[in-house]
Amino acid sequence: MQQSADVVIIGGGVMGCSMLYNLAKLGVTNSVLVEQDVLGSGSTGRSQAICRMHYSNPVTASMAWESLKYFSNFGEMVGGTSGFVKTGYLVIVEDVDRPGLEKNIAMQQELGINTAVVDAAQVRELAPMVEIDESEALAWEPESGYADPYQLTTSYANRAKDMGARIELRNPAVGIEVSGGRVQAVLTVEGRRETNVAVVASGPWSRQVMAKVGIDLPLSAVRHQVATLTRPLDLIPDHPIVGDIAQSFSFRPDGSNMTFIGFGEEDVEVDSYNEGVDMPEVTEALGKLARRMPAMADSYFRGGWSGLFTVTPDWHPILDRVPGIEGLYCAVGFSGHGFKLSPMIGVTMAELITQGSASSIDINPLRFSRFEEGDLLTSSYRYRVLA
Repeated sequence: MQQSADVVIIGGGVMGCSMLYNLAKLGVTNSVLVEQDVLGSGSTGRSQAICRMHYSNPVTASMAWESLKYFSNFGEMVGGTSGFVKTGYLVIVEDVDRPGLEKNIAMQQELGINTAVVDAAQVRELAPMVEIDESEALAWEPESGYADPYQLTTSYANRAKDMGARIELRNPAVGIEVSGGRVQAVLTVEGRRETNVAVVASGPWSRQVMAKVGIDLPLSAVRHQVATLTRPLDLIPDHPIVGDIAQSFSFRPDGSNMTFIGFGEEDVEVDSYNEGVDMPEVTEALGKLARRMPAMADSYFRGGWSGLFTVTPDWHPILDRVPGIEGLYCAVGFSGHGFKLSPMIGVTMAELITQGSASSIDINPLRFSRFEEGDLLTSSYRYRVLA
């Protein structure tokens, strides 16, 4: 089957669906998204889904802050639901990282983000279930929370389809046809989709897709584990999200009685990694959690999963045209940040494709060429995923 479209998006995670919706909103309704499985079946469906703004760089902090407006007002701004739950977000770093935290907070406040440095006494008021060492440095975001990856992704998809966009599930892209230095079509198992604009947003498979047109994306796959626990509600009825940089893990509540903990980073192969959790690492993470929230020593392990971070050399995404091939774009390498940035990824990429540049937020720091130029983004911390 041969069809034509103004834009073809490769990848049906939250990025692809956010872009499909935002393109339709800007009038590009003759567009198609092709996905090898079902929506959200890759990294999106395995996200810890934390929505926080604490970053070391203005571009990602701004994108997270603007995205939070979508998460918390999704029905009004887009339609459907994001499943957002406001919990507050507490950042904990060791004393050696205090200057980095204070620098980050000052930058974020300049951007208008609602965040502040707090002390141990304030944390005892905000989150009395969390144990704090007096030497640790702390920051608090009262408006942060978590959302539902499936609800967010399908809401974007449904609104895009309402405006005329098409979604083809279980129809993987097998190549991108390039002639005369420009995109001519996306090739799928069900046929050729003629287009002059293709967008690669296929998460950890993006490097394989781009290699077929001679582009070497600087991407690697990192496995990240998430364990689920039943919380002792008589002791901890609720708690905020905590980015425990001091102990290199994070945790958040889920629903009425669950807590999710995220931990572990190891390089893996995309198609052969362990999708479960490793019990020795789970045991270590449970020990860290019990030190931070002592009452969680009475929690019950329920299970877990592992997902993939698609990582660039500076742990920040690439949002750009692909040099050398007219009409080819990529939104890749989210390095564990993607879900929380996804609303503004869709906005800025749609602007880039339709207008030639992003007008909502300057995404030039996330350009493709920064790696060759040696102009990498940096982090104020040693903990890479909290870049």
